[in-house]
Amino acid sequence: MGAVTARLGPSAALVGPGDDAAVVAAPDGRVVATTDVLVEGVHFRRDWSSAHDVGRKAAAANLADVAAMGATGTALLVGLTAPGDLPVAWALELADGLREEAARAGAEVVGGDTVRGDAVVVAVTALGDLRGRPPVLRTGARPGDVVVHAGRLGWSAAGLALLQAGADGPAALLAAHRAPEVPYALGPALAGLGARAMCDVSDGLVADALTLAAGVALDLDPPAPDPGVDEAHVLHGGEDHGLLACLPAGALAAAVGLGCRQVGTVVAGSGVRLRGRPVEPQGWEHW
Repeated sequence: MGAVTARLGPSAALVGPGDDAAVVAAPDGRVVATTDVLVEGVHFRRDWSSAHDVGRKAAAANLADVAAMGATGTALLVGLTAPGDLPVAWALELADGLREEAARAGAEVVGGDTVRGDAVVVAVTALGDLRGRPPVLRTGARPGDVVVHAGRLGWSAAGLALLQAGADGPAALLAAHRAPEVPYALGPALAGLGARAMCDVSDGLVADALTLAAGVALDLDPPAPDPGVDEAHVLHGGEDHGLLACLPAGALAAAVGLGCRQVGTVVAGSGVRLRGRPVEPQGWEHW
């Protein structure tokens, strides 16, 4: 990645940027791997977000998936497509955002590639370490489990609505859309509490709860929205990248002690309910 890679800083990899490929240690013997793509005009706008914000958002979208498996992020690989007139300063600021968000999760950027294209596209692959734990899948929830959430609900969607309306505040909601605050450490912590199923909330609470409803139903009862956020943002807004987990009821107190909130229960049946009534997702659709 040339000058961009040089800006990414030192790596904990066995072989970092500069060779044909990086070499990353896998002490657990297993590697959690995920990838995500951010496209200009679809996932971000340069007039709404700084390059630093875009870098943080791109890293967070991937590292949240690693945390949702109960793993700790270790390494990021970044592919950048950019038009020929993109300022070098923008690309360097993007690299700073990627590096800083990776550091928040305990990971490093270990390499990547750049190519010329019509729009800015940031493709990130994240690797993670389970540290001896079994992965937490989206399947496995059982009737009687509690559904808990760690992180923010609806803030990013509320911030997007403000940007679309041309508003200049509240600043915290705008910032939440530009670069999410992900509770990375709670992924492994919830795994340690016996989480049976978990995912990150990228497409909306209802939509992502549906992915955990494998042979069961999730009956949601989320708390009142935070100031400036409405219930539609809470239920259907994505990109906060909080963690949604199904836990044995006996682990609820410990999860609350970690900063989680109960947002529902697992019951017999199928699909997702809102306070007992069926509800359909209205969040982000990829196609």
